Amino acid sequence: DGKIYDAYVIYPKNHASEANFVEYFVYQIMPDILENKCGYTLCIYGRDIYPGEDAASAIETRMQKSRRLIMLLTHQLVNSKEDAYDQHIALYNALIQNDTKVILLEMETIGTYGKLQESLRFLIKQQGTIKWKEEHTVHPQSPSSKFWKQVRFHMPLARRPS
Repeated sequence: DGKIYDAYVIYPKNHASEANFVEYFVYQIMPDILENKCGYTLCIYGRDIYPGEDAASAIETRMQKSRRLIMLLTHQLVNSKEDAYDQHIALYNALIQNDTKVILLEMETIGTYGKLQESLRFLIKQQGTIKWKEEHTVHPQSPSSKFWKQVRFHMPLARRPS
C-alpha cells in the first residue's frame, strides 16, 4: 500500500511536568510494546523526524506514509490554546480526507470533552477513546494487558519481526 509506518504518534510536545510520563510513554513504552513485542513500525516526532528537516512537510509526509494515527489525549493537549500542527493535519486527514483512522488514547481522565475542539469531540463521540488507567503503570510492558489489546485491535495487521 506504499505505507512505511503502521502508526504516526501525536502527543503534546512542550515540556510541562505532566509531560514527563507522556514522553516516557511515547519514547520508551510504546516502542517497546508495539515495535519490539508486536512487530509494528511507529513514526515518532523527535525520533523519526530529523533535525534540519522542514517539520511541517516532514509531518505531512510521515502521516501520509502511516496506516494509523495515534493521538494521546492529555490535559496539556486539551487546555492548549493553539492546536499542534500534527494534531491539525491528523484531524483533517481523518475527517475531511477520510483516509486515515485515528486511535485516541486518553492518557489522563479528561472528564468533560467540552473544551476540546469540535472535530476532536466528533471523533470521540464517533469511536470513543482507549483509556490508560493508573493500574497499567504497574505492568505497562505487558502486551497482553487490556489496554494494549485494545490498541492492537485498532492497529493494522502487524508484520511479524523477521
